[in-house]
Amino acid sequence: MSVPKFRSTRLVVSRIFCSLLLLQAAASAAQTPTAQTLTAQTDTAQATAAEPAALVYPFLDTANSRWFYFSSAARPFGMVSLFPDTALNGEWGSGYRYDETTVKGFNHIHEWQLAGLSLMPVSDHRPLSAQQADYTSAFSHDNEQVRPGYHQLQLSRYGINVELTATDRVGFSRYQYQPGQPQQLLLQLGGVQGPSRLGHAEVWQIDPHNLAGFITNQGTERRVKPVKVYFHLAFSTPVQQLDAWRADQQFANVNGISGDDAGLRVSFNSSDHSVLVKAGFSYVSADNAKLNLQSELAGWDFAKTSAEAYAQWNQTLARVHIKGGSLSQQRRFYTDLWHALQGRRVVSDVNGQYMDLSGQSAKVRQLPLNAQGQPRFAMHNSDSFWGAQWTIATLWPLVYPQAATALGESLIQYGRDFGLIPRGPSGGQDTLVMPGVPTTPFLVSLAQKGLLHTPASELLPMLQKNHSEAGLMAKAGYEHYSASGGGLGYYLKRGYVPYPLPETESNYGSHRRGGGQTLEYAYQDFALAQLAAKTGDQTVASKFLERSQNWRNLFDAKTGFIRPKEINGNWRTPFDPLEYEAGFIESNAAQATWFVPHDIEGLAAVMGGKTRLLNRLEQAFQQAAKQDFTAGTAHAQEGHPEYRRTPINYGNQPSIQTAFIFAAAGAPEKTQYWSRRISDTVYSHLTPQRGYNGDEDQGLMGSLAVLLKLGLFQLSGGLEADPIYQLGSPLFDEACLQVAAERRFCIKTFNNGPDRPYIRQIKLNGKVLKRTYLLHSEIIAGGVLELQMSATATPQQASQ
Repeated sequence: MSVPKFRSTRLVVSRIFCSLLLLQAAASAAQTPTAQTLTAQTDTAQATAAEPAALVYPFLDTANSRWFYFSSAARPFGMVSLFPDTALNGEWGSGYRYDETTVKGFNHIHEWQLAGLSLMPVSDHRPLSAQQADYTSAFSHDNEQVRPGYHQLQLSRYGINVELTATDRVGFSRYQYQPGQPQQLLLQLGGVQGPSRLGHAEVWQIDPHNLAGFITNQGTERRVKPVKVYFHLAFSTPVQQLDAWRADQQFANVNGISGDDAGLRVSFNSSDHSVLVKAGFSYVSADNAKLNLQSELAGWDFAKTSAEAYAQWNQTLARVHIKGGSLSQQRRFYTDLWHALQGRRVVSDVNGQYMDLSGQSAKVRQLPLNAQGQPRFAMHNSDSFWGAQWTIATLWPLVYPQAATALGESLIQYGRDFGLIPRGPSGGQDTLVMPGVPTTPFLVSLAQKGLLHTPASELLPMLQKNHSEAGLMAKAGYEHYSASGGGLGYYLKRGYVPYPLPETESNYGSHRRGGGQTLEYAYQDFALAQLAAKTGDQTVASKFLERSQNWRNLFDAKTGFIRPKEINGNWRTPFDPLEYEAGFIESNAAQATWFVPHDIEGLAAVMGGKTRLLNRLEQAFQQAAKQDFTAGTAHAQEGHPEYRRTPINYGNQPSIQTAFIFAAAGAPEKTQYWSRRISDTVYSHLTPQRGYNGDEDQGLMGSLAVLLKLGLFQLSGGLEADPIYQLGSPLFDEACLQVAAERRFCIKTFNNGPDRPYIRQIKLNGKVLKRTYLLHSEIIAGGVLELQMSATATPQQASQ
C-alpha cells in the first residue's frame, strides 16, 4: 500500500477502527509533516479531533541526535528500532541526524551501547569491491514520511523507495527498485555502528528465502564484554546470488560468510521489482530470532503491520487525553509523551529467554512464566536512572503501570542473576553508567506505589548490598575493575566523598566528583531508609536515615553553598559556585546546592530560614531566565564558557527539580509561575534544531516535559508511604490520565492562559482542597481535579 504524502495545508486526521481495512486507511491518512510543513500550520488552530499519534513530530531535536534518540519503525519498548542512519561514528552525534543528507544504512537496533544488523539496498552494476567501499546514498526530507511505527524515504542515488515498520522483535522493510535495475541488498557485518565496533560475524543460508546469523558488538568503555545479536532474515522473493567479502577478500556464489569486517551482498530478481525483508532478532540464538519472527510476523502484509504499529502507538499515547491549547502545544505534548516511551527496550524473547553475560561465561536464563505459559514480564536494556526519580519514576507508574512494573522486575531479576541490581544493563551485563545507585529510589518508589511483584522484604537486602562497599555505590561511573572511585569508604567514615580523591584512586572510573557523589548517596540512602521502614526494619531505617544527612557535611555556611571538601577536611579552594564540574557531576555548585530533595526543611534551616531560601532560589531563577533556563540549546554546549555559568539548568538532570522546591518551602505560587515559564521556554519548540536543549537520556526529559505540562511532580521521587505530587501549572484546559482499565483522573483548568499561571482555587472531586499537593492514592482512585487559574498569585497552603 503506498502512503500518500502529507499536505501542509491541513492536518490530516484519521480514526482507528477495528476492521483491518479501516486500520490501513488510518495508517495512510495519519501523516507527520516535515519541519518545513510544520511551520506552515497556524499555531492558533485547535486539534481536538486529531489522534495522538497523528500529532507526534518525530523530527524534534534530531539535528542533535545521539544513537538511540530518534525512533520511527518501532513499537513501544520494542527490541527493534529500525530507521536510517545518517551518521555512524560513536554514541554521540550518530544515528538519524536531521542535517546530514546521506543514508549510510538502516540499522535495526539503536540501543544503549548496542547496534544491530544494518541493511542497505543498492542498485548498480559495479563490482562488489566498489560497492562495499562506496554504497551510501543522498536523500531529501521533501520525499520523506515519518510517523510512529513507520518511515519512508527515497535513495536518490539508486532510485529505490524504502519503507520501514516493525513489531516488537521484528523489523519489516519494503524496497521498491527501478525496473531494469539490479535488486541488491548489502548486509553490513563489520565496521563502526554507533556505539559499537562490530567484530566477528557469521551468516549462513538456510534456503532460497531465508538467511540466519549473528553480529558481535565488541566491548566498549561502558559495556566491556562483547554482545552477540542474532538474526533471522526472511525474503519475499528467492535469493538469486550471494556475494561476500571479508577484509580485502571477495567471495562469489557463496552460502554464507564468517569473519571480521565482513559483509554480504544479496541479489534478487523480483518480477514486480519489490523486495520485502523480515528481520527477527534475539540476544540468545538464531533459533530464537526465528521464533520471534514466526510468533510476531507470520505473514507478509506490510500495510497491515504498519497500520497495527500506528494503532498501537495511538492507543498507548491516548492514555493521556488533552483538550485545549494550541495545535503546536498539543503536538509538542504528544511528541514529549512519545519520547517518554522510547528507551529501555526489551531484550528477552517471546519464550522468556534472555542472555546473562555477567559471569565468566554466557548463560541463557528463563523468565518466570504465568499460568498461560507466558513470561510474567520482559527484560529491558536501560541507560542510567540518573534523574529518573523526577521523570519516568513519576510518569510511568501513573499512566503506564505495567511498563513500570516490567522494568522494575527486570532490574530485580538482573540482581538475582548478577549478584547486584545494575545501574544500566546492556545486552546482559551492567554498564555502571553514572554514579551511585540511582535504581534505588526508582525501585523504592515502585514499592511504595504497590507496583512490584517482589516483596519489599526481599528487595531490601538486595538494595542494602548495593549501598555497601561490596556494592555499586563503591564504584564510580564505568568502574568495572575496581571499587574505589566511588569514594564510599570516605563517605562512611567521614560523611563525605573528598574532591579530588587521592591519586591512587582517582584514575578509576568516571564522574569522580565528590560533592555530587555525596549528594547522590545521601538522597539514595534516604530512599533505602523508606523501604526499610516499609518492611518494619527500624534498625536499618535509622542507619540509612542518619546517612542521608551527610549532605550537611558539605554545606558551607560562609558561602551558602554545598562545597567540595578535600581529603584533609578543608574546603576546596579556589571556590567558584558557577564553575562547571568543579566537584559536581554535569553541574556546578549553584545548581547542586538544591539537590537535597529529601530534606528541604533541613536545607532551609542551614540557609537561615525559609524566607532566605526562597529569596535565593528566586534570584537563581531570575538569573537563569536570562539564558532560558539552560546551558545552551544542546548537551554539547553545556560545558562551553558562554553557557555553563548558570545557577539552574533544565537541559540536564541535576537541577530539574528546583521549581518545585518553592512549593515545599511554602511558596507554591512561585512553583506555579516558574514551572510554567520553564515549560513555555525550554520544552515548547517544534524544530529539528531545538527540543530538549540538552541531554535527553532515553525518555527522561520527555517525561519531565509531560509532567510539567500536566502540573504534577514528585519532589522526593515518590518515596513517601503514600507518595506526594506537588501541583505546578497545567498547560491545557483538560488532561485525563488513564490510571487503570476503568478509571481516569482528569485535571481541568478554568480561565487558563499564557498569562494566567497561578492556581486560585483547588477542588478535588467537587470539594475544595486546602493544600497544593495530591496523594498517589487520590490520583489512582480516579476522579476530577478542578483548578481555577489566575493572573495573580493567591496565598495558599503549601505542600509538604
